[in-house]
Amino acid sequence: MRTYQTFEMLQRHKAQLRDHVHLNSGIQLAAWFNSGDRVTNLSDHHTLSLYVAGGYDTWHKTPHGWRNGGAPDRFCLMPAGTESTWDLRADLAFVHLYCSENQLRQLAERVWDRSPAQLNLHEKIFSTDDRITQLYRHFLLSSDWQQPASQLMLSSASTLLLTHLLQHYSEVRWQLPQVRGGLAPAVLRRVLEFIETHLDQPLTLAVLAQEAALSEFHFARMFRHTTGEAPHQFVMRRRMERARTLLERPDLTLTDIAFQCGFHSSAHFSHRFRQVYGMTPSACRRGSCQNF
Repeated sequence: MRTYQTFEMLQRHKAQLRDHVHLNSGIQLAAWFNSGDRVTNLSDHHTLSLYVAGGYDTWHKTPHGWRNGGAPDRFCLMPAGTESTWDLRADLAFVHLYCSENQLRQLAERVWDRSPAQLNLHEKIFSTDDRITQLYRHFLLSSDWQQPASQLMLSSASTLLLTHLLQHYSEVRWQLPQVRGGLAPAVLRRVLEFIETHLDQPLTLAVLAQEAALSEFHFARMFRHTTGEAPHQFVMRRRMERARTLLERPDLTLTDIAFQCGFHSSAHFSHRFRQVYGMTPSACRRGSCQNF
């Protein structure tokens, strides 16, 4: 089980550990109380500090002197390798979330489905963010950390917090994607058969990627490489081609055809059909489609 330097540093000071838990992901949460203490933090991991109560007389050392700005629902983000010194002149209850650089990178890969070439968190001091406050107060503070049943909620909330930090308080440089080829013939055949038998249903990228046993990002890239079309373009083309075939059946109404081709209404179907073919389904049924 990983040990975090900031956690160990606070234990050597006056800080009182109220609660802590190691999550299955390797992230650690710690609830602290401290007062009348001065600490310097420099670690090889990232620390998100969430002010729960007090903190009005908490000071941060800057190149221009001491700065005050603590209060409940303020947060501080201390990236790995960033040194900071704090003077806690009165009571402060706070929660720390610790994660490694590797854990943050893995999360970035899951969020964006590609590998970052460089990932830098921004240092934030005495900041406010309603989304962060909502997540930690509604999920972290409302859970019993020692109950195994709370692991999923705590892990989910921690992941959401870190995802928010990645999206709003980081600078990411991406590696150029490398196209390694298209879908294997068996996978392509399975996906195409699935599309053909489910054209009457909403076919999302997530559904098709699951059928191919790939992430959405890789499936979309490999599908385009193989077929020359993006998945949504291919699906729409097949819906339109099926619609033209069904229009030859006089026993089917336009609403029937719309539903069989995955449209929620005949109006939506007619609009898309006209965009593609330049005429309404009714005009096509009267014979105009024979010109295409």
